[in-house]
Amino acid sequence: MPDTASLSIAESRTYTISELAREFGITPRALRFYEDKDMLHPARDGMTRVYSHRDRARVTIIVRMKRLGLPLADIREILDLYGLGDNERAQKRKTLEKFRNQVAEFQNQREDIDVALIELGKGIEWLENDLAKVGPSPENAERAAAYDAVARKQLDDA
Repeated sequence: MPDTASLSIAESRTYTISELAREFGITPRALRFYEDKDMLHPARDGMTRVYSHRDRARVTIIVRMKRLGLPLADIREILDLYGLGDNERAQKRKTLEKFRNQVAEFQNQREDIDVALIELGKGIEWLENDLAKVGPSPENAERAAAYDAVARKQLDDA
């Protein structure tokens, strides 16, 4: 069983905007943006933002879900379901729904990318074959002839 004294100490710890930004590899501006979107609710000590343990947990969720490609509106919807007193069932259901939708979206994108790679490969092959038929440009042909002449002269002189 966890030590309640250490839990309350951990939960009472506060963080500055710089500490959270550094820890999560994001900018202070991003944290202010999340605050503007009502996703974070730091306390104020004068002009200084003071982030709680709860804010830190929310940043963890935001950063992880952004890495998964979820839009901020979906992330906020999930965050807003926390603390309903239903053992986070609504939040977990909504998260599951969003994750399944994201998997489907990524699968569609993968199919689109696979088709694009095939088409690009065909385009590259056609262009390489066409360029081989056409031969070098007049400018390159002239350079190649000049190089050939210099190389032959050096071989003849050797």
